[in-house]
Amino acid sequence: MMDDGRLHNEDAGSDGGASRRVATVDASLPLQRSGSRSVGYPREEYMGAGYGEQEPDLATTIFYYLRIIIRRKWLIASIALLTLTVGGLYAFMKTPLYSATVRIQIEQKAAKVLEGGETTALEGGRDFLRTQYELLKSRALAERVVSSLGLDQNASLSTAQNASAISIILNAFGGADQSRRILSPLALRSQATNIVRKYVSIRPLPGSRLVDILYKDANPSQAQRISDAYAKAFVAANLDKRFQANAYAKTFLEDQIQQLKIRLQQSEQVLLEFAQREQIVASRDKASIAENNLAAANVALGSLISERIKNEQLWRQVQASKGFGLPQLLSNGVIDGLRSRRNTLTAEYEEKRETYKPSYPAMVQISNKIKEIDRQLASEVNTIRASLKGAYDSSINQETEMRTRITELRSAVLDLQKRGAQHNIHRREVEANRKLYNSLLQRLKEVDIASGVGTNNVFIVDKAERPGSPSEPRVSRILLLSLMLGLGSGLGVAYLLEIMDDRARAPEDVEEATGLSILGVIPAVQGEDDAFEQMLLDPRSAVSEAYRSLATALQFSTEAGLPRSIAITSAGAGEGKSSSAIAIARHFALMGMKVLLVDADLRKPSLHKKLGRDNSVGLSNYLTGALPPPETFQESGIHNLTFMASGPLPPNAADILGGTKMYSLVSVGAEAFDLIVIDAPPLLGLADAQLVANAVSTTIFVVGSGQSKKGAIRNAVGRLAMARVQVIGSVLTKFDAKSGGYGYGYGYSYSYGGDAYGYGVSKEETSAALNPPKES
Repeated sequence: MMDDGRLHNEDAGSDGGASRRVATVDASLPLQRSGSRSVGYPREEYMGAGYGEQEPDLATTIFYYLRIIIRRKWLIASIALLTLTVGGLYAFMKTPLYSATVRIQIEQKAAKVLEGGETTALEGGRDFLRTQYELLKSRALAERVVSSLGLDQNASLSTAQNASAISIILNAFGGADQSRRILSPLALRSQATNIVRKYVSIRPLPGSRLVDILYKDANPSQAQRISDAYAKAFVAANLDKRFQANAYAKTFLEDQIQQLKIRLQQSEQVLLEFAQREQIVASRDKASIAENNLAAANVALGSLISERIKNEQLWRQVQASKGFGLPQLLSNGVIDGLRSRRNTLTAEYEEKRETYKPSYPAMVQISNKIKEIDRQLASEVNTIRASLKGAYDSSINQETEMRTRITELRSAVLDLQKRGAQHNIHRREVEANRKLYNSLLQRLKEVDIASGVGTNNVFIVDKAERPGSPSEPRVSRILLLSLMLGLGSGLGVAYLLEIMDDRARAPEDVEEATGLSILGVIPAVQGEDDAFEQMLLDPRSAVSEAYRSLATALQFSTEAGLPRSIAITSAGAGEGKSSSAIAIARHFALMGMKVLLVDADLRKPSLHKKLGRDNSVGLSNYLTGALPPPETFQESGIHNLTFMASGPLPPNAADILGGTKMYSLVSVGAEAFDLIVIDAPPLLGLADAQLVANAVSTTIFVVGSGQSKKGAIRNAVGRLAMARVQVIGSVLTKFDAKSGGYGYGYGYSYSYGGDAYGYGVSKEETSAALNPPKES
């Protein structure tokens, strides 16, 4: 209790009170600050109105995909090269094939002699032409070609089509001839038919009735011969089919006409006898009076049902309502007038009530008038209810009567239909037999005409020519397609890996995951372990300039300028927070500010190793009450920079960090130092970082490029938000713009010109100005 009171008094009289107020802010208020973004700060407010609704522009989209290509260039190139190699092997090992083409013309029907004596050819339809294309691909036509040319006895057919490396070896040892001797004649024909069907192609010319029949063979002469034979076989097969169909149709039609003639005579006789027996006279009317009456009654019933439903709904609404909220009551002029008078009297009554008692004669008179109006309103409402109930009952009665009428009309119609049903059956049978008989007679005449005409509807337009060069394989086309396929596959795999890679690599990834503005981007350092420290000491290096840019952003992060105390944390270990803490503290120390650098990582400290200092005494000694703060300070080797190590590692780091001494260190230290930089531990599911961050005024969140996943970053920032920590922004470390494919936006050199920081002075003078000698 005494420590809490002392801490409160210290906070009230120092700048450290700002950090204390952050820790006790109302949880219902959003975390905001002037000039910077905080956890939960709206992106629209930071980037401008409508930011969250804007779609990425074309340039951003192009750069995004270009970045993926640059990052995965070796993967894309490997897949493309592999696919190109496979395509090249396929192209150079494939047997060369020659293509011979014959062109035919297919009409829908052959020329006919019609009733007018004119000869015409009918136009072809899409279904007809599609049928002809399938007939050209049929097995029956291929067998006809094999039989006409004797290809089943031609051993060169299978040898030429299967001229692969294995078949050549088999032919050299007589394996192919031995296999042909084993096969039966039927199997040889089937094998030859399959080969012909495999290498024949049917190619219709769009918008015409012309069709090209293309055949591929390793022997150009044989390709020409089989292509011509294919066209001739199709013409012959079409003629055979026409003659066979006409002969069969004529025989079939003659037999059917004789049967229909007998059936027609019998049906006419049955119709006549039934009409005479039942005294039925044929009528041309389609519907009787009874049927018309029934239809009209059904229409009227539908209208009555609709009216009854409407009246029923109105009555139920009035029956269920107890006030004046129904439209029927509100639209009534009498009720509206009575309600207006009652409202006037009520207002008058309430006005006079302030002066007179309720028993006053004038007040009693007004009260009686109000009661009389209430009675009239109730009477008027009851009248409307009774009228709606009467309308509903009337609708029910009308509907019941109409249903009775429909039942009577239905019985009359059924009786009429029952007597005329059989007559209609006989009449329809006579009409059907007569129509079918006349149709078959007409069809028989057409078949007689068609069977006497010997024209065909298929013509050979151009015969096949002997090909002079192979048509397959097309090496350039295969290589181009292989390359395109490889590039497409490589791009697809690269994009898939990219969307599956959830690690934050670029500044826009960090902004998306954290919702915080980027304060600085620190480039990656290639080389030995101490290369980073060496580049940090070099004022011309990209690392030094990046941290100078970060320090400049910190100076404009709040309305008051540079925060007095800063905690630096990250989602995981090894993301560069300790190096960032050293760089920030060193920069402001060299600017002449008194800076205190504190290693608050009581689980795995690293600042003493990077600075080459002792860790036997430090923050843990102060937090446990063993030593006051001045006895834990050390010289850092940098002018104006004081270092406070972590000290011995305690078993209960979270417990001692959660005490009041951490707040006291910040508040009291603000009186002696211009800036306090605390290297907080990473979150890692622990509470240490939240406790340290709550003791300072602002916090910086460090993300190592390509180290943490966006989900882990969101979780870490969310934990800081739940702890009400004031996060001023984020820093991306270890960023490699070139290897990461971000050269389009982040490859600009930090050292513009060779002497950017020594312009007009020598290198030694610039180094001496930025690194003054240590004070003894």
